Amino acid sequence: MPHIKKPRPYAEILALHLPDMLQLVQRFSAVDQKGRYLHWHDFRHRVPPDTNAEAAWGAVKFSRNIILKPIELTAEDGQPFQYCLPDYAQTVIHDIEHINAKLGLGASNTSNEQSNTFLVESLMMEEAISSAQLEGAATTRKVAKEMLEKEREPLNDDERMIFNNFMLMKLAKHSKALPLSLELIRRFHAEATRDIQEEQACPGEIRRTNDIYVKGRNEEIAHQPPDAALLLERLERLCDFANANHDGHDGRTFIHPAVKAIILHFMIGYEHPFNDGNGRTARGIFYWCMLKNSYWAFEYISISALLKQAPVQYGESYLFTETDDFDLTYFIYYQLRIIERAMNGFLSYIEIKRKDFHDVVGLLTESGFDKHLNFRQVHLLQKVLRNPGRLFVAKEVKNDFDVSEGTARADLEKLVKLKLLAKTTEGKTHCYVARGDAAAQIRKK
Repeated sequence: MPHIKKPRPYAEILALHLPDMLQLVQRFSAVDQKGRYLHWHDFRHRVPPDTNAEAAWGAVKFSRNIILKPIELTAEDGQPFQYCLPDYAQTVIHDIEHINAKLGLGASNTSNEQSNTFLVESLMMEEAISSAQLEGAATTRKVAKEMLEKEREPLNDDERMIFNNFMLMKLAKHSKALPLSLELIRRFHAEATRDIQEEQACPGEIRRTNDIYVKGRNEEIAHQPPDAALLLERLERLCDFANANHDGHDGRTFIHPAVKAIILHFMIGYEHPFNDGNGRTARGIFYWCMLKNSYWAFEYISISALLKQAPVQYGESYLFTETDDFDLTYFIYYQLRIIERAMNGFLSYIEIKRKDFHDVVGLLTESGFDKHLNFRQVHLLQKVLRNPGRLFVAKEVKNDFDVSEGTARADLEKLVKLKLLAKTTEGKTHCYVARGDAAAQIRKK
């Protein structure tokens, strides 16, 4: 990532440019004319030539200081982290609030909601693959998906990283009722780095030295995490923050749950409590926080896929916060941009899948097959009709629908009985092949 140009301290700008700064307050606000929350690194290039750039920056800082609010977490030097929510951030948060309703996803167990859920089950795999690739895994998407679907044992560290991220997403889901604790953070990390051959992985072990740092593009130190001797105390404070009630009632501080999840994501990266795998752990805790606060759709919304497209900007959003009075708004703003794009892509994907699903249901209803199949079998039939010759195994179906292997095998056997799958054997494994005449069988019956 490029070297970040750090702004002059605000107190020095006041001393040097106060008269000019006061004249510019009406022209320069917390965000620019396009609503962007710019760091000095970018802002200085957008100031007109006839305007003192530092004085203009001072005017921006003046506007921001009015609306910034500190949180109870601090940097290593004791300075509090702070943030504000520009209009754009409020818009995305509004969309997050309505994402469950748009999808019909929820906590109840009606067959309709189960059916909607399984329309998008493969997206948990998407997050596992993308998160690992963001960390450097080079395995192709096709191989990665095949490995996850069929529970094939990983062959190397790249595949192991993807498999671990898949299990990390499952851990985030199954531990959402638990409070955040040092033990749970360690479990997240242990899951993300399990059986990785790299020496520095050390699954679940808090780092004990200060020789771990984040490198810049030219191997320079871009981020030096807090002293290892302070880590346990700092992580306990982070857990207290995560578990505290920030609903704004009875005079308490209000922090929106999505903003809180993003702050937890940032803080794991900032504290860098492990030798390796901090990014994957941070993203796992983000999902844990979103699911804990009933944003069910985020089990299937992949932010890593988009972070992977612009890893430099992801890194910059950390550094902008560190180099400007620990203003978390930079990181929050960037993550909300990613979340907005991820949600829009997700909604488009759902519409395509819903259409496919209803086309199959229409065919089944017309033929009377709908009386014979449950919703899992209908989804399986979608794949059968779309991919003649495709091979299925019980483990794949088990993972797709989060059911027992016995239930998965029963679903496959039902499609064999209806002559939609053909059963074969490879070694000791029963395999099921999508019949090329499946659609004709449905119409005939």
